[in-house]
Amino acid sequence: MTSSPTRIDLAGGTIDIWPLYLFHQGAQTINAAISLRAEARIEPRTDGRIVLRSTDTDVTVEANTWQELRDEPRLRLLSLLAYFFEARGLTLTTTSLSPAGAGIAGSSALNVAVCAAFADWQRTHYDPEALLQIALNVEAQTIKVPTGLQDYRPAMYGGIAALELDVDAIRRVPLHVDLGELQQRIVLCYTGEPRNSGTNNWEITKKHIDGDRYVFDCFERIRDTAVAMRAALDRADWDAVGLAIREEWENRKRLAPGVTTASIDDLIARAMQAGATAAKVCGAGGGGCLFCYGPPDRRAAIADALAGGGARVLDYTFERHGLVRG
Repeated sequence: MTSSPTRIDLAGGTIDIWPLYLFHQGAQTINAAISLRAEARIEPRTDGRIVLRSTDTDVTVEANTWQELRDEPRLRLLSLLAYFFEARGLTLTTTSLSPAGAGIAGSSALNVAVCAAFADWQRTHYDPEALLQIALNVEAQTIKVPTGLQDYRPAMYGGIAALELDVDAIRRVPLHVDLGELQQRIVLCYTGEPRNSGTNNWEITKKHIDGDRYVFDCFERIRDTAVAMRAALDRADWDAVGLAIREEWENRKRLAPGVTTASIDDLIARAMQAGATAAKVCGAGGGGCLFCYGPPDRRAAIADALAGGGARVLDYTFERHGLVRG
């Protein structure tokens, strides 16, 4: 069995989609792995067939040969991964602790776990970055739009890190942060509204590539906020971390009208009344998960306020470990 963690993106999201970061010198993202994991398990079959089973969606796909899975519309990601790895004589079962459409990179965590499971099944060694490249490319085939680079790293490596996006390389830089102190200040909840990051991010990407100056300037501010967030975390300035989260959310809302919704605004207002100092959606927005930031002594009140507004407060911890095998 393999498993990979999901993540909370603290700052710099969307700018990690190629080639957007190439136009913003110093672009980076900041994210942290969390304990809501995705798991993959492969069991042998004696009939040579391939069975793909998602326990979360209660969908099963069966095929006689891996070639049949190339155009299979159901469980599209799993089907394309089985096709790439030329699966034979196995049952793949997956499960995820992430709610559907949560915006915490559940599909990327599942992707990394499944890639590792198939590689281990084949007894084929891939270095971590090569395995991530497969995951990224197959996910792009699945959603049919470019994917971001950040979500695969917490799934593979765990911890909290900056991902520096430059012309010559993509560099993951671990950050030395007291994760217990950070967790005391963050409440994570599921709004109940799933979202589709592929659609939102692709519309924004197209506008940027088409030369929309307003969108370009939004990304400049998103880049600057990620820099500020990293500096605040490095010096454990928790007030400055909150300011950076608030600024990140304001910048993100400027990107597209669908980033926030009336119910998200209501939940944030409830959290602020309970003592939160900042909040933002996870991922592209439009639904999914929301996290609220505030003083440790207000954490319980913030959680109660979110639950009172109809959100599902998620029990999580920050995860130091990434991909786990066995």
